[in-house]
Amino acid sequence: MAKKSKPIITVCASCAFYRKVNEVKDTLEPLGFEVLVPRLALEMKRTGNYEVSQYKTWFADPNDYNKKADLIRAHFAEIDKADAILVVNEEKRGIKNYIGGNTFLELGFAHVLNQKIFLLNPIPDMPYYKTEIVAMKPVVLNGDLKKIA
Repeated sequence: MAKKSKPIITVCASCAFYRKVNEVKDTLEPLGFEVLVPRLALEMKRTGNYEVSQYKTWFADPNDYNKKADLIRAHFAEIDKADAILVVNEEKRGIKNYIGGNTFLELGFAHVLNQKIFLLNPIPDMPYYKTEIVAMKPVVLNGDLKKIA
Protein backbone atom coordinates (compact mmCIF):
# COMPACT_ATOMS: atom_id res chain seq x y z
CA MET A 1 0.00 0.00 0.00
CA ALA A 2 1.40 3.39 -1.00
CA LYS A 3 2.13 5.85 1.76
CA LYS A 4 -0.07 8.97 1.63
CA SER A 5 1.95 12.09 0.98
CA LYS A 6 1.80 15.05 3.35
CA PRO A 7 -1.03 17.50 2.78
CA ILE A 8 0.28 20.66 1.10
CA ILE A 9 -0.68 24.10 2.40
CA THR A 10 0.39 27.26 0.65
CA VAL A 11 0.57 30.30 2.91
CA CYS A 12 -0.58 33.63 1.47
CA ALA A 13 -0.16 37.07 2.99
CA SER A 14 0.85 40.65 2.54
CA CYS A 15 4.64 41.11 2.50
CA ALA A 16 4.29 42.98 5.79
CA PHE A 17 3.35 39.66 7.41
CA TYR A 18 6.20 37.51 6.04
CA ARG A 19 7.88 37.11 9.43
CA LYS A 20 4.61 35.57 10.67
CA VAL A 21 4.37 33.51 7.47
CA ASN A 22 7.74 31.93 8.30
CA GLU A 23 6.63 31.30 11.89
CA VAL A 24 3.48 29.58 10.57
CA LYS A 25 5.62 27.41 8.27
CA ASP A 26 7.84 26.42 11.20
CA THR A 27 4.75 25.54 13.27
CA LEU A 28 2.88 23.53 10.61
CA GLU A 29 5.74 21.41 9.28
CA PRO A 30 6.19 19.42 12.53
CA LEU A 31 2.41 18.81 12.47
CA GLY A 32 2.84 16.83 9.23
CA PHE A 33 2.17 19.41 6.54
CA GLU A 34 4.26 20.39 3.55
CA VAL A 35 4.19 24.18 3.66
CA LEU A 36 4.85 26.42 0.67
CA VAL A 37 5.44 30.13 1.20
CA PRO A 38 6.18 33.09 -1.05
CA ARG A 39 9.71 33.24 -2.44
CA LEU A 40 10.30 36.62 -0.79
CA ALA A 41 9.34 35.21 2.62
CA LEU A 42 12.09 32.61 2.26
CA GLU A 43 14.56 35.29 1.18
CA MET A 44 13.64 37.46 4.15
CA LYS A 45 14.14 34.55 6.52
CA ARG A 46 17.49 33.70 4.93
CA THR A 47 18.81 37.24 5.25
CA GLY A 48 16.99 38.18 8.46
CA ASN A 49 15.88 41.37 6.68
CA TYR A 50 12.11 41.87 6.87
CA GLU A 51 12.17 45.51 5.72
CA VAL A 52 9.55 45.30 2.95
CA SER A 53 10.54 48.55 1.25
CA GLN A 54 13.94 47.09 0.37
CA TYR A 55 12.28 44.36 -1.69
CA LYS A 56 9.52 46.37 -3.38
CA THR A 57 11.90 48.11 -5.78
CA TRP A 58 9.14 48.68 -8.37
CA PHE A 59 7.91 51.72 -6.43
CA ALA A 60 11.23 53.48 -7.04
CA ASP A 61 11.78 52.01 -10.51
CA PRO A 62 8.65 51.14 -12.52
CA ASN A 63 10.81 48.97 -14.78
CA ASP A 64 11.00 46.55 -11.85
CA TYR A 65 7.29 45.69 -12.05
CA ASN A 66 8.40 42.63 -14.00
CA LYS A 67 9.87 41.37 -10.68
CA LYS A 68 6.49 41.74 -9.02
CA ALA A 69 4.79 39.97 -11.94
CA ASP A 70 7.26 37.08 -11.65
CA LEU A 71 6.67 36.82 -7.88
CA ILE A 72 2.90 36.71 -8.45
CA ARG A 73 3.21 33.96 -11.07
CA ALA A 74 5.60 31.95 -8.90
CA HIS A 75 3.28 32.06 -5.90
CA PHE A 76 0.23 31.15 -7.99
CA ALA A 77 2.20 28.07 -9.11
CA GLU A 78 2.71 27.20 -5.42
CA ILE A 79 -1.03 27.60 -4.80
CA ASP A 80 -1.74 25.29 -7.74
CA LYS A 81 0.34 22.54 -6.04
CA ALA A 82 -1.54 22.79 -2.76
CA ASP A 83 -4.49 21.06 -1.15
CA ALA A 84 -5.36 24.24 0.75
CA ILE A 85 -4.24 27.79 1.39
CA LEU A 86 -3.78 29.57 4.68
CA VAL A 87 -4.07 33.34 4.67
CA VAL A 88 -2.13 35.19 7.35
CA ASN A 89 -4.25 38.27 7.94
CA GLU A 90 -3.12 40.55 10.72
CA GLU A 91 -3.51 44.28 11.35
CA LYS A 92 -2.02 46.60 8.76
CA ARG A 93 -2.55 50.33 8.21
CA GLY A 94 -5.10 50.34 11.02
CA ILE A 95 -7.19 47.63 9.31
CA LYS A 96 -7.81 44.62 11.53
CA ASN A 97 -7.28 41.24 9.78
CA TYR A 98 -6.03 42.98 6.61
CA ILE A 99 -6.14 41.16 3.27
CA GLY A 100 -4.45 43.05 0.45
CA GLY A 101 -5.20 43.06 -3.24
CA ASN A 102 -2.79 40.34 -4.25
CA THR A 103 -3.81 38.08 -1.37
CA PHE A 104 -7.42 38.60 -2.42
CA LEU A 105 -6.47 37.41 -5.91
CA GLU A 106 -4.83 34.34 -4.33
CA LEU A 107 -8.01 33.61 -2.38
CA GLY A 108 -9.99 33.73 -5.60
CA PHE A 109 -7.53 31.45 -7.38
CA ALA A 110 -7.68 28.88 -4.56
CA HIS A 111 -11.49 29.10 -4.64
CA VAL A 112 -11.57 28.43 -8.38
CA LEU A 113 -9.27 25.43 -7.81
CA ASN A 114 -11.80 24.18 -5.22
CA GLN A 115 -9.19 24.22 -2.48
CA LYS A 116 -9.92 24.54 1.20
CA ILE A 117 -9.28 28.09 2.41
CA PHE A 118 -8.14 28.90 5.94
CA LEU A 119 -7.88 32.38 7.43
CA LEU A 120 -5.62 32.77 10.45
CA ASN A 121 -7.88 35.52 11.80
CA PRO A 122 -11.49 36.58 11.12
CA ILE A 123 -12.65 37.99 7.80
CA PRO A 124 -11.74 41.67 7.62
CA ASP A 125 -14.47 44.26 7.49
CA MET A 126 -13.20 45.71 4.22
CA PRO A 127 -15.58 47.18 1.64
CA TYR A 128 -15.89 45.14 -1.57
CA TYR A 129 -13.87 42.23 -0.13
CA LYS A 130 -15.95 40.96 2.77
CA THR A 131 -18.94 39.61 0.84
CA GLU A 132 -16.66 37.94 -1.71
CA ILE A 133 -14.55 36.30 1.01
CA VAL A 134 -17.65 35.12 2.89
CA ALA A 135 -18.88 33.50 -0.35
CA MET A 136 -15.62 31.52 -0.60
CA LYS A 137 -16.49 29.92 2.78
CA PRO A 138 -13.11 30.09 4.48
CA VAL A 139 -12.45 28.29 7.74
CA VAL A 140 -11.51 30.94 10.31
CA LEU A 141 -8.87 29.61 12.71
CA ASN A 142 -8.99 32.51 15.18
CA GLY A 143 -5.20 32.25 15.50
CA ASP A 144 -5.19 28.50 16.34
CA LEU A 145 -3.17 26.60 13.74
CA LYS A 146 -4.11 23.28 15.37
CA LYS A 147 -7.63 23.75 14.00
CA ILE A 148 -6.37 22.89 10.51
CA ALA A 149 -7.67 19.42 9.78
